[in-house]
Amino acid sequence: MKKSHSEFITLRGLRTHVMHWGTPGAPKIFMLHGWMDVGASFQFVVDCLKQDWHVIAPDWRGFGLTERPHADCYWFADYLGDLDALLTHYSPDQPVNLLGHSMGGNVTSLYAGIRPERVAKLINLEGFGLPSTTPEQAPARYAKWLDEISQPPVMRPYASRDAVAARLMKTNPRLLKERADFLASHWAAPDANGQWQILGDPAHKITSAILYRTEEALACWAAITAPVLWVEADDTDIWRWMGPKETARPEIDRRLSYIPNCRKAMIKDAGHMLHHDQPQDLAVLIEDFF
Repeated sequence: MKKSHSEFITLRGLRTHVMHWGTPGAPKIFMLHGWMDVGASFQFVVDCLKQDWHVIAPDWRGFGLTERPHADCYWFADYLGDLDALLTHYSPDQPVNLLGHSMGGNVTSLYAGIRPERVAKLINLEGFGLPSTTPEQAPARYAKWLDEISQPPVMRPYASRDAVAARLMKTNPRLLKERADFLASHWAAPDANGQWQILGDPAHKITSAILYRTEEALACWAAITAPVLWVEADDTDIWRWMGPKETARPEIDRRLSYIPNCRKAMIKDAGHMLHHDQPQDLAVLIEDFF
């Protein structure tokens, strides 16, 4: 494995963990992880990169080793604020190469339209957005949010690191044992009682009180000026979030049509965690595009 080093910086008042690979001064790639993941998740892709890059991968607030904000829930706009602060810290004057997976793909795609001058190129790994909503859903959504913040969720503990790795492999049957062992050591840590606790704030599980407004997201996508590479896995499970495949596929294609300069690629024999399943194929796409 390529060596990494950790750095802790303060972003918007939170102690933020950032992983670095490669040579300082080499071209930068910022890699942003998905929900209930960590920056170390990109290790396998970094291992497959042939050129010299300075890869920068933070843990989002409340994930991994980044501080939790001690709020009873999370607001999506805060991720945009954190990304803006991160880029100001590491690349205040130059537009950047961004890569985001899943939730990270959603954040980076919105950001690329909100701050188009800050993004040179963008790779979105299945950050397709959330199911569309209607205003009529608002009363029930607010009620659900109130119920959940009154009874905060908890994370189940695991008996050992091996148990954490087994859980990761159950979620993703393609995940190799050695990769699962590596991820487990970054995804969880032992507590004082020897139980392994997930390094993710349980508050991330609370339903957003704000409905996902698809057309607002697409207005941001339409304002992107950077070239975009959209990458999907051929065996992805995104359909379970978007509905039946026969309706979800046209909706995803409709959304992608809003991005002015979008190239598409497919990773074979991979699921949603395509950077774990086929890191070598993904690395080729990354270096070809960036």
